[in-house]
Amino acid sequence: MLDSAVFDRHIRAMRTFLAAFLSVALLAFGTAQAQAPASNPQVAEVERYFNSIRTMQARFVQSNPGGTVVQGTLSVSRPGRMRFEYDPPSQLKIVADGSQVTMWDIANRDFGQWPIGWTAASFLVREPMVLQGGDLTVEKIERTDGMLQLTMSQTKKPNEGKVIVRLGENPMVLRGWSIIDNRGQRVDVSLNGLQTGLPLAASLFKFDGPDAGAIRRGGNPN
Repeated sequence: MLDSAVFDRHIRAMRTFLAAFLSVALLAFGTAQAQAPASNPQVAEVERYFNSIRTMQARFVQSNPGGTVVQGTLSVSRPGRMRFEYDPPSQLKIVADGSQVTMWDIANRDFGQWPIGWTAASFLVREPMVLQGGDLTVEKIERTDGMLQLTMSQTKKPNEGKVIVRLGENPMVLRGWSIIDNRGQRVDVSLNGLQTGLPLAASLFKFDGPDAGAIRRGGNPN
C-alpha cells in the first residue's frame, strides 16, 4: 500500500494527466478540414490498422510529470467508447460512452463530464481515423527503438499540443502514446498485453458510479 503522502502525489499526477488529456482541444474531432497532402504509405498503413480494430483491451502504465507512475486497464470499443480504470488505491475512472467523457474519483470527490471531441486520446475511437488531409496533421514520422512513431497536431491549431503515437511493426500493434500540452508538460502511456477483437460488454462503457452530488459529498456506490 502507498502511504498517504505518496498517494496524494499520485492523485495530483493523475489530475495533471486529465488536464493534458483535455488540453489538446478537438485534436481528433475538430471540424476544420485541410487540403490533403501527398499520400504517405506509412500513414495510410496506420490508418488501416486503426480502422480494422473494433475492440481492444490492454494494461497501461502511465508516467506523469514529476516522475510518478500509475497503472490500470484500458478498454476500447470503436467507434466512440473507451474506459481507463486505474488500479487501487486510486478510485479514478474515465469513461467515454460514444458522446461524452465522464471522469470520477469517489475518494477525492471529483466529477466532470466533457464532449468526447475535447479529449486528446479520442484518436483511439474515431471512426474512421483519417490522418491524411483531415483534422490532424502528421508532422513527423520516425523509427525509434524498433517502433514507428507519428507526431500529430491539430491542423488548424498546431501550437495547442501534440500527440505522439508509437506502434510496433511486423505486425503493426499499438504500443502507446505521449500527450504534450501547450506548456510542454508530457504524459507517456505504454500498453502491455494488448488484445483486439474481444467481446466487451456495452456496460463497460457507461458511467457506473454514484450521481455527481453523491461523489462530491463523498458518497460511495457500495
